[in-house]
Amino acid sequence: IQMYLFRPEYEAEIRQMLLANPVTAILGPRQCGKTTIAQKLGAEMPSTFFDLEDPDDFELLKNSAKQILSQQTGLVVIDEVQRLPELFPLLRVLADQQNLDRKFLLLGSASPELMRNSSETLAGRIGFVDLTGFRLDEVGVENLSSLWLKGGFPRSYLAEDDQQSYQWRQDFIRTFLERDLGQLGFNLPAQTLRRFWIMLAHYHGQIWKASEFARSLGVSEPTVKSWLDILSGAYMVRQVQPWYENLQKRQVKAPKIFIRDSGLLHALLSLQGSEIQMNPKLGASWEGFVIEQIIRRMKTRDYYYWRTHAGLELDLLVMKNGKRLGFEIKYSKTPKVTRSMHQIIEDLKLDMFFIVYQGKHRLNLEEKIQLLPVNELGKQNFEPYL
Repeated sequence: IQMYLFRPEYEAEIRQMLLANPVTAILGPRQCGKTTIAQKLGAEMPSTFFDLEDPDDFELLKNSAKQILSQQTGLVVIDEVQRLPELFPLLRVLADQQNLDRKFLLLGSASPELMRNSSETLAGRIGFVDLTGFRLDEVGVENLSSLWLKGGFPRSYLAEDDQQSYQWRQDFIRTFLERDLGQLGFNLPAQTLRRFWIMLAHYHGQIWKASEFARSLGVSEPTVKSWLDILSGAYMVRQVQPWYENLQKRQVKAPKIFIRDSGLLHALLSLQGSEIQMNPKLGASWEGFVIEQIIRRMKTRDYYYWRTHAGLELDLLVMKNGKRLGFEIKYSKTPKVTRSMHQIIEDLKLDMFFIVYQGKHRLNLEEKIQLLPVNELGKQNFEPYL
């Protein structure tokens, strides 16, 4: 099976970071293609690879990192770097040496928040690139349905058929729970975590209620919150925070939770192929998939949802370059403008309101309301509105 899809945008971003910083980190979920992209870049220049999943490399760097790394020149790639957090202080020292012949490329499956020492120790010396599974603009809009059903993990998306794809995702979930989380310092029974993750899948697209999770799992609210944060830090879950302003309205203040990869969501719900089409979670699955595409396309960390106790709701609010863009996501070919949309535009002072829908035509319905076909998300960069 072809396991590589050319990813020029990410490659260009990583090259740029390598030029500008002594240390660059590519961060993203396991199995999203970090090693493949690093090997491709490493083939263009003198490079050395250390894989901390390999017991030999792990022992070498655990016992004599200073001696080994200070001798290297060219590109030095360290894969699964979160397994040896004690490397970060040493990398700081090496990064400060005036050695222009050496660059470090770190690959990690945990966010800087989970690897606190990395962001703190290497502040000012490190550039971060967030790598995800395949995006719509990479696979092409003609493959939109396949990307949504199978998700963006390369081995799931490029599998020969639905059955193979589904099996790969089930194996990934098991490995992640039984092995990977332990390496992130999680010492919990895999069975408990599986229950938690499946509960999250059933809550996908809903507002987080710690008390319900705590009660079902027989643990405290701070405990389930810490589990949620660890799954978020391992790029498995996305928490979309609520936006609240000093409006004369009571607003919801808990995050909405989504399983980031739609293929993993479907596997956690035990849905194969297109079975999601007949499932009550259809709308929520679609909403999460579209939100993920918009956030990745816009490369923003400034995104929220908004909901008032009176029932006004906006699926996604993105702040960028001082502008406010609102997104309403519809699994429909014929959405309509509603009174509440006008109210939302007014309350949140939106510059533009997009209704993302299943149809083909991009239309301005009103001055600030545009129908946006989901197909356009692959090429839509929203620049005209920013």
